Amino acid sequence: MDLNNKVALVTGGGTGIGRATCLALAQRGAAVAVNYSRSETEAQETVNAITLQGGNALAVQANVSQDTEVHAMVQTIVSQFGSIDALVNNASITRHIPMDDLEAVTEEAWDELYAVNVKGMFYCARAVAPLMKKQRQGAIVNVGSIAGLSGAGSSLPYAVSKAAVHGLTLSLAKALAPEIRVSAVAPGAVATRWWAGREEQMQRLSGNVLLQRIATPEDIAKMICSMLEQEAMTGQIITVDSGQTL
Repeated sequence: MDLNNKVALVTGGGTGIGRATCLALAQRGAAVAVNYSRSETEAQETVNAITLQGGNALAVQANVSQDTEVHAMVQTIVSQFGSIDALVNNASITRHIPMDDLEAVTEEAWDELYAVNVKGMFYCARAVAPLMKKQRQGAIVNVGSIAGLSGAGSSLPYAVSKAAVHGLTLSLAKALAPEIRVSAVAPGAVATRWWAGREEQMQRLSGNVLLQRIATPEDIAKMICSMLEQEAMTGQIITVDSGQTL
């Protein structure tokens, strides 16, 4: 898919990987819908950065765990841009819970993480699918995690939810073919705001990965754009982790 003059929706587009992806898409000529749930200021800053560079962008609010809000968001984007050609399911949340502390994993934690990280991605894919089917072309990239491959991460529910994202990717690739391609990127550690206050830990980690560097949001954004562009790819989980999982 040539992203020039296409319309892309990026969930959680105001910060981190989402913001870097919005900027990368705009640089390739796409009009970008920057979704946010609570980070309105950051989403608008992303829009402003795109428009200052001559691009076209819109900030649109929706809690992706709420199906009705997702449909309203898609309608807003279509009324502004005409359609949606690409979806980047980036919005995710976590809770930091020691992996071996099973008693600290509450029902609320399970419900909240699954609602956003898994059901939210499904709701967004389902909402854009009819548009992409109608134009007989579309691409979706879900943002998973190496936590979903290794079973370890910021918490047990987070790791399991990301494994579910990978499974959802494979199922959607089968369900939406041949018109819509669906794959996922599985980042390792990425230098985002979530490392604030844990910079020493990040530096220790960077010395133990093969490339001796922590990936940046821009690294992940480049891969996401490449996956959207690659018309012979679907149903793939691509790891970008500087060799962390080796």
